[in-house]
Amino acid sequence: MDKFRMVFQFLQSNQESFMNGICGIMALASAQIYSAFDFNCPCLPGYNAAYSAGILLAPPMVLFLLGLVLNNNVSMLAEEWKRPPGRRAKDPAVLRYMFCSMAQRALIAPVVWVAVTLLDGKCFLCAFCTAVPVTVLGNSSLALSLSPSELTRLLARVPCPEIYDGDGLLAREVAVRYLRCISQALGWSFVLLTTLLAFVVRSVRPCFTQAAFLKSKYWSHYIDIERKLFDETCTEHAKAFAKVCIKQFFEAMNHDLELGHTHGVLAMAPASSAAPAITDSAKEDREKLRGITNQGAMNRLLMSWHKCKPPLQLGQEETLMGNGWPGGGPRPPRKEVATYFSKV
Repeated sequence: MDKFRMVFQFLQSNQESFMNGICGIMALASAQIYSAFDFNCPCLPGYNAAYSAGILLAPPMVLFLLGLVLNNNVSMLAEEWKRPPGRRAKDPAVLRYMFCSMAQRALIAPVVWVAVTLLDGKCFLCAFCTAVPVTVLGNSSLALSLSPSELTRLLARVPCPEIYDGDGLLAREVAVRYLRCISQALGWSFVLLTTLLAFVVRSVRPCFTQAAFLKSKYWSHYIDIERKLFDETCTEHAKAFAKVCIKQFFEAMNHDLELGHTHGVLAMAPASSAAPAITDSAKEDREKLRGITNQGAMNRLLMSWHKCKPPLQLGQEETLMGNGWPGGGPRPPRKEVATYFSKV
């Protein structure tokens, strides 16, 4: 159990490296899934394009959502976006920075899927087999003698070598090589564009907006650390609260049992009995409670944390208004106390 706790603490302290590793694993998994995927083109006019579009777009959307789900900062972003302003204003730049950081990691696996799909060429072949220029690559005289519907039906079977019977019109190997060449060119262009875009976003953008970038990065880290510390404090309080409650329950049950079995002896005992001494561990548990010793107070504390987080100004709990009083309301009447000393 201690080993698992150590691993969990290590992952929490190195969350950014851990998330980068997760994104890399998802990227490799997406390529492996595609290689194991059995691509079966329907080879029917009107269905080829829909099937290819689904293979090209649906898995990247699933991988993108999965990358967001595996990111621990999604709930933190949603909480920061939906919380009431209270005494702490929300900065849209910080929210944009947090979302962009998560989106950049979540987009790695979808980009790998699209690149592998285009470089493989099967999806592109299935989608655009009916757009092959038969008059340039095949028998133009035979193509002119066929109706458009017959020509489309014949070309739709190019991805399926088992049922393709148009070698007299167009050699299947010629059409496959032509479409795969275009698909691979698009794939490498897509890889180049995404690499350049990632370079611009990660390297060039902070150089032009360095002050805003540093501010957004700092407050994004602050929100993350504040949430972790609050969760740790709540966990520590809950542990101490449960420990004190269970201890009081056992002490009360023990007292009731003693009253039931030795009622006669207790009746003859002296009225002044020594109270149990408070140990150091009990004092420590009481200190961890921080004065919150009942369910209602804890619920009010959590609701107040959600609705009205403390201002980012150390040294005072509330911001002083123009009249010098916290909250801006009327100053309560001062109470003057007079002290008299007797010389007798």
